[in-house]
Amino acid sequence: MPTTLSPADLTPADLGPGSPARLGAHIVPGGVDFAVFSANAAKLEVCLFEPGGSEQVRLPLPERTGAIWHGHVPGIGAGQLYGLRAHGAYQPERGARFNPNKLLVDPYATRLAGRVTEAEALYGYDRRHATRDLSFDARDSAPFVPKAVVIGTDDTGARARPPRPRHRWDQTVIYEAHLKGLTATMPGVPSGVAGTWEALGHDRVIAHLERLGITALELLPVHAMIDDAFLIEKNLANYWGYNTLSYFAPAKRYLGPAGEAGIIAAVDRLHEAGIEVILDVVYNHTAEGGAIGPTLSFRGLDNASYYRLMPGDQRRYVDDTGCGNTLNLANPFVLRLVMDSLRHWVTHYGIDGFRFDLATTLAREPGGFDPTGGFLDALMQDPVLADVKLIMEPWDIGPGGYQLGNWPAGTAEWNDRFRDDVRRFWRGDAGTAPSLAPRLLGSADIFERGGRPPFSSINFVTAHDGFTLADLTAYATKHNEANGEGNRDGHGENLSDNHGHEGPTDDAAIRAARAQRRRNLMATLMFSQGTPMLLAGDEVTNSQGGNNNAYCQDNSTGWITWPDEQPFAEERREADRAEALAMLAFAARLIRLRRAHPVLRQTRFLHGHVRAADGCPDVEWLGALDGAPRWDDPGLDVIGLHLRGAAEAPASTAEASDEDDVVIAINRGALPVTFRLPAAPHGLAWWCELDTADPGSPATAASRTTEGLRSLPEGRDGSRRPAFPVTLQGRSLALFAPRQAAE
Repeated sequence: MPTTLSPADLTPADLGPGSPARLGAHIVPGGVDFAVFSANAAKLEVCLFEPGGSEQVRLPLPERTGAIWHGHVPGIGAGQLYGLRAHGAYQPERGARFNPNKLLVDPYATRLAGRVTEAEALYGYDRRHATRDLSFDARDSAPFVPKAVVIGTDDTGARARPPRPRHRWDQTVIYEAHLKGLTATMPGVPSGVAGTWEALGHDRVIAHLERLGITALELLPVHAMIDDAFLIEKNLANYWGYNTLSYFAPAKRYLGPAGEAGIIAAVDRLHEAGIEVILDVVYNHTAEGGAIGPTLSFRGLDNASYYRLMPGDQRRYVDDTGCGNTLNLANPFVLRLVMDSLRHWVTHYGIDGFRFDLATTLAREPGGFDPTGGFLDALMQDPVLADVKLIMEPWDIGPGGYQLGNWPAGTAEWNDRFRDDVRRFWRGDAGTAPSLAPRLLGSADIFERGGRPPFSSINFVTAHDGFTLADLTAYATKHNEANGEGNRDGHGENLSDNHGHEGPTDDAAIRAARAQRRRNLMATLMFSQGTPMLLAGDEVTNSQGGNNNAYCQDNSTGWITWPDEQPFAEERREADRAEALAMLAFAARLIRLRRAHPVLRQTRFLHGHVRAADGCPDVEWLGALDGAPRWDDPGLDVIGLHLRGAAEAPASTAEASDEDDVVIAINRGALPVTFRLPAAPHGLAWWCELDTADPGSPATAASRTTEGLRSLPEGRDGSRRPAFPVTLQGRSLALFAPRQAAE
């Protein structure tokens, strides 16, 4: 055809067959190939739009190969706006919800222009009709739906990129953050980029992450998303973003002046700083909700293929997510969509890993959860994804949904048992010491199967869903009134403690007790075997005012308040600022100590096996005096844990030890106690590297050099008799490590 024709002049006769090989829109010589999956549609149309948003032409895709509709549209190229319309039966009771009046987002679109605007026309049915979704709505939704954009192959620019850090799991410390919440008010970040990807690459943000010492930044969802209608009505937003519209396109709300190129620049800058980027991804459900939700993409293209429907009642959706629908990964083309999306974020943007929201939903087959099912088989064999970190949220609300510890080797899992057992112990709950013990050692009782190592456990005390660390120590109950749901939303039991006063206080004793509890919780997190995950803001005592479900708070509640933020002194007392800065220094010190002592992050589970090299056990439990703790004592407050392991690198001098020993000593009780350290390695002395009761003090000598280690009598379990007493302050945790006596 003549190249002078505009898209509006195109007719169906001008289209060629194109290719079904690549789904989505792809520039080829002479035009663009389109390919769309729909097993049940009667006709698929590509609709071209001018930049102002007016629809120019509807072009039926001329070819069908199996379930893929495809065609070549000549004369168009990069920047062309388009959408899809699908024709077919509208029979909700049979699972069919085709409505060509609804413009649909291409599931493979990598960029969207515009946004979803709430309107009656977005719904495939007439919401005024008594039969609800059984009715049919003929209004055109195109003015209210974003348009997909055809992207050129070098649209974001081709250049050499820094290598990915590729940190080993045992070296990994994760920092979970909301992209906007982390950067919206960080001092020094320009207002024009604050809250965007470009802010993540700003020197001020990088400097904070480097000072803290984390190795991986895990971001809440950044896929294109929409705000729920019920939140819009309340003048709120889906701040967390677990409401995905498109799995390839980035959310526009996080794009700065550079657009998608800003994502690549930020990832590259983080990589240069040695920081990996992990994305929280939501492949379990989509933004279209249940039967009465809008028709935006998947529902209109092929409802019965993209979603799991109730057997015998296909009008209803299987809802294992609590969000209205469940994506049907048993369909090979839906599974292909997920896998193609994951690879796109790795290869195009350089992403280093993924955290799968409600992952049990993805691995549920007709017979239930299956660790060898289609999704996990595809994930584990993929050569691109084999090089990134894969983290599972191992539960959903469906049948048999709680699957902690049941995932294949090569994946890691959020360990809520760690969260709850650590919280209960430090809150002072009776009989919780035996539950804490396996958490300190990587939760072998949960994860040691199929060759899985300790770092399979993602240890956390707080996460985006729930109280912040500051609120965990300041509120006994949730305060979610601002969410507009009568404080009925969010977890009811938080295992928290307000220390005698609900919320902020000027009482010095209460403030000191809260700060001590925060230090104990964070030290337990960083000194436990497994992979620690820190919630962004906990290092600066960030509070959400007791809101434990800030999913809709795109404001100062959901954003981090920084110690040097202005007007900090007016909004939070100077004492708060001092506490925040002290906590930041303490958190950074914990991470440095974890990095300095490989024995705190071992690659195998420890079970007290006697080592051939020295006849000592690799792990040994200690009580307040001689012998092991009395695990049957419900009031057990004093626990010692002696860990022995090889140093990470050979010793640089003949005198230095190639072993890495530490003792973690815990006193949960209110009063100081005498604790007997074991004999230090030959020629060395125990030093207190950290004491949560005196967090600002430098490392100090804890004992004299202990000679003759091998001559000490052994117990039946091969352990050495404790040798030197130290005082543990009340409600504290201390870390001891051996050093040369001369130090």
